[in-house]
Amino acid sequence: MEEKTGRTNTVLTKLSVVGDLLMLQLVFVVISLGILTIFPAAFAMQRVVPDAISQDRPKLMRRFFREFRWAMKRFWLPGFGLWTGGLMLAFGISFWAYADGPARIFALAVLIPLTGLILGLYLSGLAILPDAPETATMKTLFRSANLFLLRRPLPVAGGVVVLLTWFALASQVPTLFLVGSGLVPALTAYTLARPRREKTSEDVSI
Repeated sequence: MEEKTGRTNTVLTKLSVVGDLLMLQLVFVVISLGILTIFPAAFAMQRVVPDAISQDRPKLMRRFFREFRWAMKRFWLPGFGLWTGGLMLAFGISFWAYADGPARIFALAVLIPLTGLILGLYLSGLAILPDAPETATMKTLFRSANLFLLRRPLPVAGGVVVLLTWFALASQVPTLFLVGSGLVPALTAYTLARPRREKTSEDVSI
């Protein structure tokens, strides 16, 4: 009986986590329609995702909007710059992918690695955001993200591959943007930020 109750509680907890994450995604989509609010909304989501997963803190939406106001005051202008730069990179890659001549190869050889680097820095920035102080600025976040990337280049590269794969799928199935445009980067960065579990004697087989 106790085992059955424990399983029921586990299932209910997981459903609660899924519900909270989907609610955050819905709010993110609505807020992001303002364009200037896309990155502040993404930053706010990243700050509360650990709470949604752990279920440690109630009133998740209240905290999300508090974090959104914080991010909007500090990061709306750099966020707009990121959005503009991302749009230019996407246009540049799309243009040169269908162009002809040797310049196409050179342009793509520059733009594709540059895009991967920017995505890696973005994921690293999201990964360190939950622990960033209230006084954080874009400059301090960039430094911390760069340090995170240098310390964990391979996991971040894997995160970039996940993100690019999801973008490729979403380009074919646009409805995926509604359910994952904020959650996929947030959960990828959350996974990157989790401390690596140390091996114990139980992990070693004889």
